[in-house]
Amino acid sequence: MKVSDTSDLWWKSAVIYCVDVETFRDGNGDGIGDLGGLASRLDYLNELGVTCLWLMPFYPSPNRDDGYDITDFYGVDSRLGHFGDFVEVIRIARDRGMRVIVDLVVNHTSDKHPWFKAARSSPNNPYRDFYVWRDEPPKDQPAPVFPDQETSDWQYDEKAGQYYQHVFYRQQPDLNITDERVRDEIAKVMGFWLQLGVSGFRIDAVPFLLQTAGIIDGARKLPDPHGYLRSLRAFAQRRSGEAMLLGEVNLSRAEQNTFFGGAKGDELTMQFDFISMQNLYLSLARGDTRPLAKALRSRPDGSPDIQWANFVRNHDELTLDKLTAAEREEVFAAFGPEKRMQVYGRGLVRRLPPMLEGDPRRIRMVYSLLFSLPGTPVLFYGEEIGMGENLDVGGRESVRTPMQWTDGRNGGFSSAPPSKLRRPVTEGGYGPEFVNVAQQRRDPDSLLAFMRTLVRHYRNAREFGWGAFEILDQPDHALLAHTLTSGHRMTVAIHNFDSQPREANLKLGTSGDSDRLTDVFTGEEFALDGGVVTIPLGGYGFRWLRRTIRDDFALY
Repeated sequence: MKVSDTSDLWWKSAVIYCVDVETFRDGNGDGIGDLGGLASRLDYLNELGVTCLWLMPFYPSPNRDDGYDITDFYGVDSRLGHFGDFVEVIRIARDRGMRVIVDLVVNHTSDKHPWFKAARSSPNNPYRDFYVWRDEPPKDQPAPVFPDQETSDWQYDEKAGQYYQHVFYRQQPDLNITDERVRDEIAKVMGFWLQLGVSGFRIDAVPFLLQTAGIIDGARKLPDPHGYLRSLRAFAQRRSGEAMLLGEVNLSRAEQNTFFGGAKGDELTMQFDFISMQNLYLSLARGDTRPLAKALRSRPDGSPDIQWANFVRNHDELTLDKLTAAEREEVFAAFGPEKRMQVYGRGLVRRLPPMLEGDPRRIRMVYSLLFSLPGTPVLFYGEEIGMGENLDVGGRESVRTPMQWTDGRNGGFSSAPPSKLRRPVTEGGYGPEFVNVAQQRRDPDSLLAFMRTLVRHYRNAREFGWGAFEILDQPDHALLAHTLTSGHRMTVAIHNFDSQPREANLKLGTSGDSDRLTDVFTGEEFALDGGVVTIPLGGYGFRWLRRTIRDDFALY
């Protein structure tokens, strides 16, 4: 597939880092992370090599869903700072070569939002149609998204005298996307934050945003929901030529392709690759790379101007819903055998290092794979130092614990008494006395140092974000070997999912100008004999190999 060489497609080769502001760094000592604390740590992110900062919701909220229940789309939660602090984060990030994207959560509001308060006051209130109402809930309903918390997508409101729809929690009434005024508000929200300097949005739960199934009046339904998504993309790019839309779309490959806009690529700019992520864990559980290889091969061909976002862990449960029930049980048995490690019957509430029992070889192999896959790598805060989860917190928030900066009180996150913290710091073997930034910055063999190396090599290799991708067949199913090629530049990546040493047999074809592969981490060279070579790997080993062309200067 020929790829456009368009300089403003910055997200094609970005390194995205997700931050929960209230658990990243407390700048004023009240126990809650804030924008001032984040600003003071942007040099650290620059040092890591981050090029795009993704901020989870920082808007005013009752915080009944970790900020995803919003009461003002145009505001900053006073606990986290004010607009001056937000603009300072944007300015400092820009000065250090980082863009900022923010969460766009517009498929629902908080039930404390002024719109909903007005809507429930009277059937004739102008805001009534901002939400979805029924006298009786429908007889046939889909299973709740959070089956341990909700039994229905509909909640009766005494004051309104009707049921309102809520696909997520009952405190989050769904917005009525068929109402033109709602669509206008969403555009205003996007325009507002773009004007303040953000470079795009991570759009929450995109399929639910376009869903109109609960609306009774069929005449008002959107005739083309994807046309609306195209209009959001066009609007964002009119306001800012660099704007990108990163969508959360955990659907089948065919449906994901639809949300990209098919061959035109005129809807979402990027999507998280949930299918490959889930099959990665299945492959890790089995020590067999075939499930992951199959998932990667199933990515649809589309526009060259779209991109996949690759991730190992995110801020939600590690969902396994696209695996079969038997496959899901395999992953549960390997990485989350205790019930408290599982949630909703479909996901895990653990971080990667504890799931892999702290094996540094295996952890580094997985992150090497993340950065070498075609697409854009996304890190969740703390991954770069190997933070663990706190299962005592419970649910999805087990992985949203305070960032561990030092081995001191509260892990250097806050000077407040521990009882004042938004969430407790992780304890035990993954607590800050053992896992923290300060110690790892001084250790050249630390995970942090390794991640910096990965980022550096990734950013120096255009083919990772832009290149053509091919999986090389291997008779040994413990190995995944693939190539990424852009112009005359080729990188071969090999990963061993087994604890025992293996050999990869590569058939790369012949080239009049090429005669060797060079390991970008060690400098070791391997001669190509007619385009064929055997590469040894240690247990859980990995290699990135540059196919070197005579007289070509490779910046590694």
